Amino acid sequence: MAGRPAFDPALYLVTDRTLCLGRPLPELVAAAVAGGVSLVQLREKTASTREFVELGRALLALLKPLGVPLIINDRLDVALAIGAQGAHLGQNDMPVVEARAMLGPGAILGLSLETMDQLHEAEALPKGAVDYYGLSPIFQTPTKTDAGPGWGLAGLGQARAEVDAGTKRQLVAIGGIGPGNAASVLRCGAHGLAVVSAICSAPDPEAASRALREFVGRERG
Repeated sequence: MAGRPAFDPALYLVTDRTLCLGRPLPELVAAAVAGGVSLVQLREKTASTREFVELGRALLALLKPLGVPLIINDRLDVALAIGAQGAHLGQNDMPVVEARAMLGPGAILGLSLETMDQLHEAEALPKGAVDYYGLSPIFQTPTKTDAGPGWGLAGLGQARAEVDAGTKRQLVAIGGIGPGNAASVLRCGAHGLAVVSAICSAPDPEAASRALREFVGRERG
């Protein structure tokens, strides 16, 4: 994973094959990227290691020529095996410092945060340990039933103030985000929107992605 790639979390697709309405994942991801998705995370909680690797390789072959980084959820072994551009860790996964040592300085590394205490702990991590935080969930969502009560817009705004005063790491908002609240999430401090069902379950993933990306474009000016 040499040479950490530039990445833009403006519209971040987190995959969930159970929500894809029976459509092949590579097909859905291709449509989403055509609509403006700028970062893709492959999340597979139940796949075998072999299946995870095969899916990852298929997505990497699709995304790499388009300049869209592929992030692997949880599984550092899969990320390393396929040469993905990065990984994303939850609070119960490998500690960040050890993960960074394994992945090396050239990988994108994200970390999920569910509370302000976790954010304060993350802000104390060494420079270069983490590239972005995934604040989860902003709003309650059926796709993540084990999460805490939610940051809400006020919590998101407070988190943005904390990181602006500290590490200036990017904040990606996830959880219950769609066309009805995307603009307010961006105005409250998110650098990017991470979505699951809003794209995976959309009748037209390309159109859904384009609509969400337009919110980002308007808020960024």
